[in-house]
Amino acid sequence: MIISIASGKGGTGKTTVSTNLALSIDQEVQLLDCDVEEPNSHLFLNPVIEKKEQVIAPVPEIDLEKCTFCKKCMDICRYGAIAVLKKDVLTFENLCHSCGGCFEVCPENAVIEKERSLGEIEHGSSRDISFIHGRLEVGQVMAPPIIKKVRSYTDPNLVTIIDAPPGTSCPVIAAMNGADFVLLVTEPTPFGLHDLKLAVETVRILDIPHGLVINRAGLGNDDVKHYAQKENIPILMEIPFDKEIARIYSNGQMVVDKLPEYKVKFQDLFRKIEQLVEKGGQN
Repeated sequence: MIISIASGKGGTGKTTVSTNLALSIDQEVQLLDCDVEEPNSHLFLNPVIEKKEQVIAPVPEIDLEKCTFCKKCMDICRYGAIAVLKKDVLTFENLCHSCGGCFEVCPENAVIEKERSLGEIEHGSSRDISFIHGRLEVGQVMAPPIIKKVRSYTDPNLVTIIDAPPGTSCPVIAAMNGADFVLLVTEPTPFGLHDLKLAVETVRILDIPHGLVINRAGLGNDDVKHYAQKENIPILMEIPFDKEIARIYSNGQMVVDKLPEYKVKFQDLFRKIEQLVEKGGQN
């Protein structure tokens, strides 16, 4: 089973839920940190990194001796990564999405493939958890290829927990698409509710079963609960606004280690997810 932990905004507690859930499940688990712009699950799990690999994307380079400046490569590019001038061709690597269209349409074979490093993947383990995360290289903007590379290592024999990036844009879709369940983490504030609504719309477009965890419960108001009830979204767990939990988190420690009663609560959360996934499969 693949569980993607997501939210409409950053700072709601996705990593807290992801890491503590992974440590609580009494099965073999792998955790994929797909928040590649700022991965932080490793700060809490402290995995032993066993392997690193680069994520490479092809980008075009133009052989001006072969080029006839026909502009076919520029016309097919929807991202403005190629500009054909009178006697020159400019390529913009940071705009290129590596779709390969320019290579296909060039009648003179003047488009040469050049490699661009997008970031790296690290493989490791922590307390019997198989751990993989991606890290986007500074200055790069193409997160989805790294996320897809991380997800390519999903082990079908393990429970897979994905720590997704925040928001509702392309990186989030890459982290959620194909999951068996999306666990949306929110907070009971106006900002939390606003961004939760966007996340719910996204998950419904993808047609994935989903439920809520309300973090910092008791901090704001009950608008999130009223929204969940109205939209028939199950609230699977509430984590209270608690100074001790905040202290544990700020020290880079695990809630389930310092407050053992929370291990039982996260195990109960996993059982609820299993039941919802099973129920969805029967419909």
